[in-house]
Amino acid sequence: MKTLKLYPLELGRLLRSRLTWLVMALTALSPAVGLVLYKPAVSTTMNSLYLANPAIAGGVVGSILFGLLAIFELDRACRSRVDILTDAVVSPLTTALTRLLALLTSAVLTAALTMLIWFPISAGWIGSVFDGVDYILAYLLLMGLALLLSILAAASAYQFTRRADLSVVLFVAFCALSLTVWAGNWQLCWLNPCVWALSDDFSNFRVFRSVGYMRLTWLAALSGVWTLSWLCVRQNGKGAFGSIARSARRVYRPAVALALLVCSGMAYAAQPFIDHSNPDLTVMSFYEIPYAEGVTFLSRSAQVFPDTETGTVTGRAAYRFQNTSGQEQSISFGIDPGYGVSNVQANGKDVPFTVSSYQEYNEALLEVTIPAEETVELTMEYSGFPQETLPTMQGGKELSGEYLCLENASFSPRLLNVLPGENGYPAHLEITLPDAMIAVPFGASQAEVVAEHENGTKTWHWEDNSASDILYAGDYVREDIEAGGMSIEFYYGRKHQAVMEEAKAVEAVKAVVNYCTRHYGKLSFGTGETLKLIQSRVAGGAYAAGGASLLDEADFTIANLGDTSKGAVPGETFIHELVHQWWGLGNMFDVTDSASPWSAEGLTVYTTYRIVKELYGEAYAKEHYIDQWQQAVDDYYLNFYVRHPAYLDMLPEAERLNISNSLSSVRQYSEMPLKILKAERLVGGEEAMDQILHDLFNRELDPMYPYLTYQEFLDACGLTEEELNLG
Repeated sequence: MKTLKLYPLELGRLLRSRLTWLVMALTALSPAVGLVLYKPAVSTTMNSLYLANPAIAGGVVGSILFGLLAIFELDRACRSRVDILTDAVVSPLTTALTRLLALLTSAVLTAALTMLIWFPISAGWIGSVFDGVDYILAYLLLMGLALLLSILAAASAYQFTRRADLSVVLFVAFCALSLTVWAGNWQLCWLNPCVWALSDDFSNFRVFRSVGYMRLTWLAALSGVWTLSWLCVRQNGKGAFGSIARSARRVYRPAVALALLVCSGMAYAAQPFIDHSNPDLTVMSFYEIPYAEGVTFLSRSAQVFPDTETGTVTGRAAYRFQNTSGQEQSISFGIDPGYGVSNVQANGKDVPFTVSSYQEYNEALLEVTIPAEETVELTMEYSGFPQETLPTMQGGKELSGEYLCLENASFSPRLLNVLPGENGYPAHLEITLPDAMIAVPFGASQAEVVAEHENGTKTWHWEDNSASDILYAGDYVREDIEAGGMSIEFYYGRKHQAVMEEAKAVEAVKAVVNYCTRHYGKLSFGTGETLKLIQSRVAGGAYAAGGASLLDEADFTIANLGDTSKGAVPGETFIHELVHQWWGLGNMFDVTDSASPWSAEGLTVYTTYRIVKELYGEAYAKEHYIDQWQQAVDDYYLNFYVRHPAYLDMLPEAERLNISNSLSSVRQYSEMPLKILKAERLVGGEEAMDQILHDLFNRELDPMYPYLTYQEFLDACGLTEEELNLG
């Protein structure tokens, strides 16, 4: 009760301190550091640039400031040599608890003040894709909780040591561990959470859940450590051990500390977000499982029920086999490591099954024994929280009312060791989603609504012929486009609609597909008649196969569409990104030499220039492309580090990397297009270059090395590397 009476007095005293207000003011301004200096979120989404980076930077800077403030305040009485008097009036334990509560309250007030200050700034910079829920969650989880953790850590250090100087060293070392040694471990980096990207167009609940889980794990751990240090608070003239012996007489105190530490350890070990897949990506043992003798596949079906509130999946799957071996057989499946399996039956009877603890490529091995009957219908139920493999790039398994991606074993158990029957792998698939979401199977299959439910959901059905499935679903806008002799279904996030309309996305799709199909040929991953272009949540890349192609959200953010190295206006940058369907996906590039200008970007920028020239005329294309390439290259050759590369090697690694990346960008986006333009003149003009690129695009690929190399380009042009030197 005394703590409650003293708390408002201590808080009032703390808030009357000029140092406290200085720390609060600097913390409120600290998100600016994330705009210029510290940018851990590397994606180009607006939320990454103007929300994640400022919030994380604010958490780092503010935490260090509040940690130092905590040590300063806890040491005040000892430094002023009045601790003997204050301890005689109020129990040192009560004083320590009261000061902690006051410091935590000041941190909460600072976080609220920071959110109020930065709300209009963030909304203005992020633009039409700004989301208030993302903003609040980002600042609460990425910044707010970090302040509380730092106060607990700093206060614990001081209460253990009773020395301000040593406490500062311990606290700074603890912060440094998070920023360096632990930076790649998402559970240990308590100060700077592993957030590489936040989506603009879709939800970010998966990332926020992960950060929240990490923060709460550390909150339990540091609360336990603080409770132990609290027992060490010096009293009655005793040292640390004497004080802890006296304080621990009330058994509930050490019991609380122990319970908090145990809960933290259990939470750390039982985290549900990341799997334990073999980190050696050269190991593919699941593909080496021998096929079940005498067993062939007949058909399968799956009904999937995502829970968009909790981010979990429940499903039922059925598989029909023909077993001519006359013996029991072991059937192997790959299943998401986060799923549990139950009710496994063959022809209506329970059968034995095991799920291996070994995992690879985001799958665990499920083995089921089927009976020696000629026709077997195997059914099973599964449910759980889909897990990811890359801890530093979480978010791919986002599952909410705005977006979900269920790939392969995350959709339903993936069959591994049964040969297809005469009809292949026919599948009948269903998923039940909220009304606002559109189901888009990745491939040629078309999903249709077969049932609408009173709870605001719809059941979608489609058929496929494969051993596994990939489904994207979201609050999509669908545009149907006729171009290049194909019917194109273009799906993009509804929140991005204004940006897409400003960039004239539909017109850009038509222009690119018509031009590239006419000049280079049809995409190999299209069906010839149809093609789906699906915008995914920010994922760090794209891929294409079987009638569908994925467009990474990050390629079409406001920031990326304003990148003048890719186009003069947003619509032209959109053209640039779509051209990557031909140069980048339709033909892959293996960039092994960072000093080489050869990459997908060179041909993509050149092709964008040709399309823009066709659309807007030669004068416009020369002004906005050729002239800008030439200016960038002229500046590049005048660059001090280009002329004196030895000095570049002398710089710190981080600075050297920034300069190298900047120079590499000029080589790829400006120097290489100029080289291709020079090659165009040397081979006889645009028609000759178009024929060369057409032949390269449609060349026979070497499956062992399917990349388009610079030497292949030079050989096709009949030129040498020296002939394309600029100067």
